[in-house]
Amino acid sequence: MEQTLKAAAIQFNITLGNIELNLAKAEAALSRAADSGAQLAVLPEMWSCGYDYRGLAKHAESSPAVIARLVRLAAERKLVVVGSLPETVDGKIYNTATVIDGGKVVGSYRKLHMFSTMGEDRFLSPGNQVLVVPTSVGKLGVAICYDLRFPELFRKMALDGAEIICLPAEWPKPRQEHWRTLLRARAMENQLFVVAANCCGVQGKLDFFGMSLLLSARGEVLAEGAESDAELITTFERAEMTEYREQIRCYYDRRPEIYGTLL
Repeated sequence: MEQTLKAAAIQFNITLGNIELNLAKAEAALSRAADSGAQLAVLPEMWSCGYDYRGLAKHAESSPAVIARLVRLAAERKLVVVGSLPETVDGKIYNTATVIDGGKVVGSYRKLHMFSTMGEDRFLSPGNQVLVVPTSVGKLGVAICYDLRFPELFRKMALDGAEIICLPAEWPKPRQEHWRTLLRARAMENQLFVVAANCCGVQGKLDFFGMSLLLSARGEVLAEGAESDAELITTFERAEMTEYREQIRCYYDRRPEIYGTLL
């Protein structure tokens, strides 16, 4: 495996309920990222349709075809792609992130934590499994938006060997500083890379600020978006992560016998 990795966070203004338009935006952005040398690209949460609650069941029916198109693009452009879409299984709708690598889906993650403040739990069902998946660019851990507020999940992924956290999101104003602070904390405390892709623009009553972030294992901001459509690209140096873990030996100095094996 190469010691350097070019990663991209894709942010764009999701048009509520318009799958074809959003898919066209995503495909164009992914192609531009690939042209810039990206090997890994993360799309926002629910990027194909947004939180169009009334249409989620219908939109979920389109997700397999949407994923098939991304699989083809990822194979052609030699990209690993992560992004979340609505998924229907046994009559339940999930917010599911797929990991595409080598022309196929190699993993999927259903959002664990429902944002009850916005009524997410009334329309979507929570998943029940953590995902860390080996890919051609390294071991990826996947979380979605509100999951960011639950550090236990990220420590679990780190202990399971995750090197890079991929986090699709629709994180609105006015909680920009929570977004930035929590992402940096998750990178710092687990000493791993983070690619967080947020959407931007206005959807209904919500205003999304963008500010997608790519972070080093030290929690340093390597690339940060503004409030408009963008492909943010940076290079991760694996040796830097390894050296930092040797300098600050958090994994070695843990006391799981005191606070539990999963923390």
